Amino acid sequence: MTAIAGRGVVAFLMCGTCLAPAWAQDAVPERTDAPVVAASQPEPTVTSEPPEGAGTVDVDAPLDPLPGLDLAWPEVTGAEEDPEFAPLADLLDGEEEELEEAQIIDGDLRDYAWELVGLPETEAGAIEGDFDALSALEAGGGEADNAAQIDRRAQVDLLLLEQILDSRGYYAAAIELDYVPQGEKLLVRFMVDPGEQFIFTDVRLPGLETTQADEGKLRAAYGVAEGDPVLAAEVLEGTAELTTALGENGYAQAELGERQVILDYDSATATLIQPVTPGPIAVFGDIIVEGEPPFPPRHVGRLARFEPGEIYDQSEVVDLRRALIATGLVSSVVIDTEPREGGEVVDTVVRLQPAKMRTIAGEVGYGTGEGFRLEGQWQHRNFWNPEGALTLDGVIGTQEQLAAVTLVRSNWLRRDQRLSMQALANTIRRDAYEADIAQVSARIERISDFLWQKEFTWGAGVELIASSELDRDEELQLERRRAFYIGALPLVAEIDQSNDLLDPTTGWTLQGFVSPEINLNNEGDTYVRSSVQGTYYKPFGEKVVAAAKVKVGTIYGTSRDEVAPSRRWYAGGGGSVRGYGFQMLGPRDAFGDPVGGRSLSEFALEARVRVYGPFAVVPFFDGGRVGEGTWPGTSDWQFGTGVGVRYHSNFGPIRLDVGVPLNRREGDGWVAIVVGLGQAF
Repeated sequence: MTAIAGRGVVAFLMCGTCLAPAWAQDAVPERTDAPVVAASQPEPTVTSEPPEGAGTVDVDAPLDPLPGLDLAWPEVTGAEEDPEFAPLADLLDGEEEELEEAQIIDGDLRDYAWELVGLPETEAGAIEGDFDALSALEAGGGEADNAAQIDRRAQVDLLLLEQILDSRGYYAAAIELDYVPQGEKLLVRFMVDPGEQFIFTDVRLPGLETTQADEGKLRAAYGVAEGDPVLAAEVLEGTAELTTALGENGYAQAELGERQVILDYDSATATLIQPVTPGPIAVFGDIIVEGEPPFPPRHVGRLARFEPGEIYDQSEVVDLRRALIATGLVSSVVIDTEPREGGEVVDTVVRLQPAKMRTIAGEVGYGTGEGFRLEGQWQHRNFWNPEGALTLDGVIGTQEQLAAVTLVRSNWLRRDQRLSMQALANTIRRDAYEADIAQVSARIERISDFLWQKEFTWGAGVELIASSELDRDEELQLERRRAFYIGALPLVAEIDQSNDLLDPTTGWTLQGFVSPEINLNNEGDTYVRSSVQGTYYKPFGEKVVAAAKVKVGTIYGTSRDEVAPSRRWYAGGGGSVRGYGFQMLGPRDAFGDPVGGRSLSEFALEARVRVYGPFAVVPFFDGGRVGEGTWPGTSDWQFGTGVGVRYHSNFGPIRLDVGVPLNRREGDGWVAIVVGLGQAF
């Protein structure tokens, strides 16, 4: 015998003493191992007593939509033909303060409030949050045109509250809706008797036993177990996690059957049955490229992190799709898996459509230490197929002019390995020095990106530089212009144990840089520029992150005067010691201009405090020094402090820092402002 019952917006399928919610999809077939009897638990009762006169609907009254809630408006019966409504003052019965006539007659603005009473203590906050997010009363803002509109919103919210309680396992909950006049407002009160939260006493995954050695980890991935409360969200999440785990462990053709949930009202327990058809374990076959690919098929294989014959892993297929999109050369990517006969080998079919290859970009900016800056860029992203981007850059600014040609071959020879070559002409006019520079360089580097943040990255290159630079003679304090012809072999390596590239909240990084250089115009004078930088991030709760940075640099093997001014160490500014001008720390000449040094020491401390939504406040304290000697010293430190604001956008934090120098010298400003993308470090 099978009977159908219903309550609120959740339909139930009765089988013996059991009821199944609609999100469980199907009724369980009648069991043969237990007698079939009539349900001992009647349908849960929901009572509602709308205010007098609310049975007639004002068809002209506005009714706000309910986003995200798939519910029909409740049918209102017993409406009178006359569209006018009786005053709500009838509710007072002489016991409450009489409302002004202008506030209670039909057609005038009505104010109302609402409250939820009797919710389970442990989940009251979460239930109220879910309720407010979709509530019709909340959407109305506490104002309505007439009694019927308040009642209709309350009736829909009653169904919403039932749905929320069901989703949290309170299937036997009873709700009484009451209207209480309170001064100039009408209080809509939802009085809840949640009953007992249902618990899973049996969780079955029939078919999973055929996976043998994988059964344990696949069951663990599902997550729902005996003794857990009957939470719809966790069951749905478990289904998604099990599907993912099957795909990541070689089961390319795995399917999940129709889920069944049986509720027993007598014991407030439930049985969950989720059939699984894993299919055979498969391996990767060939990568087949179709459509109009902008690069050769072998390049698609280079981007893939899997080889033919490896155990199939759905996450690797997803990663390949993301990598193809990240090239910027395709407008459409569709990847299908096609099992061969027997299902033990799966080919990957990639269909590509090209994107536009050329872009033009521009930027206008101003900095208190660097003046105006206008930058333009033209790029052909597939000039040297595959993924060989040709970029032309131009800069016109108060202190800098630049023309550069750059050719970057992304994913060169292997994924995330980049080859870059550049030629540039640059004119720099700063307080520290003036320089006219011509440079050619080449670089190979293993990079970290948002698809795969790597624990270890490196780069190696060669630079040939010719420059004419103006500074002051250290002894005579007279301007002089000298030519420098420099060859350098810069090397960099980094260990990254942080959790994010743009906005790390935990972990640490350590970066080392070394560049052996030769100055050909000074009898082959050689020296080494090197530095070490470390950062550390520590969360305190969910809204506070403490961050620290330390950097030490040195130039060893020659005097400061023999090092080109553009190759010396400088400090100060938004990426260094905030509160001071750009490059303004350290020794200065007789005219107050910085001259740079052979040693550098910096530190920064800040607390990143989320205060409201995407906004954060960041107090900071920085310090640094630039020394004439080779090794960092302990004197002549300069300190800055201040506060910043962060806006956490979808593409990373936007920062505004306002700093002041604590031991300013003549020529230093009283305040410095920095605007940028990403955290300071």
